[in-house]
Amino acid sequence: MADGNGKTAQLYRMVMKDHLCPYGLKSKDLLERQGYDVEDHHLTSREDIDAFKAREGVETTPQAFIGGKRIGGFEDLRVYLGLDKPKEEQSDTSYQPVIAIFGVAFLMALGLSWYSFGNIFTLRAFEWFISISMCFLAVQKLQDIESFSTMFLNYDLLAQRWVPYGKIYPFGEALAGILMTAGALTWLSAPVAIVIGGIGAVSVIKAVYIDKRELKCACVGGSSNVPLGFVSLTENVMMFGMGLWMLFRFYAG
Repeated sequence: MADGNGKTAQLYRMVMKDHLCPYGLKSKDLLERQGYDVEDHHLTSREDIDAFKAREGVETTPQAFIGGKRIGGFEDLRVYLGLDKPKEEQSDTSYQPVIAIFGVAFLMALGLSWYSFGNIFTLRAFEWFISISMCFLAVQKLQDIESFSTMFLNYDLLAQRWVPYGKIYPFGEALAGILMTAGALTWLSAPVAIVIGGIGAVSVIKAVYIDKRELKCACVGGSSNVPLGFVSLTENVMMFGMGLWMLFRFYAG
């Protein structure tokens, strides 16, 4: 990896009146944060861009050069600087979407508990964490319900027998999550969570742990690159368990 101290990089990026290339800005910022002095060359017209591409034999901009060597665009630059692995070594799966969802849901639950009870560590905070997570996960699915339902058919046992269930599922998850957050209509929200969570858990266990299939999880939407497995099972077990708990509290209280 090149040492940035005292080094200069040349960057050619698109800066036109009607378009400012975001990857060009990201490349400039990355180089500067790595200690490079950037010679920032703006390509301000379509003619400039086409001429640059023809001269350098490239198809895209931005293009960064370090030590007289063409490094490439923003992703190539990150690999050169040691911030990412080469594409052929990168995994096509990621847990980042679910980490973000569960992380924000957890903090929201603590915030609500703090506001309501003056204490962040309460039983209600745990309940809110699960119900808010359900709402966030439902929103991800509802952004493109057609894509979600298609991916869902790969492993969900009920959806494979009754295809419309794939489009009903996100609405059921959202309904249960909203009602559980509000603590309302438990007689409705709890059974919904138990049914969809239970079916989901059995489906994941069969697909992953019995049939040994390697699939993508539709839990965060149809374009998800989250692998089907422990996280997917956790989501369904959380819903199932929350439904049982809320039902128990409803009748015991």
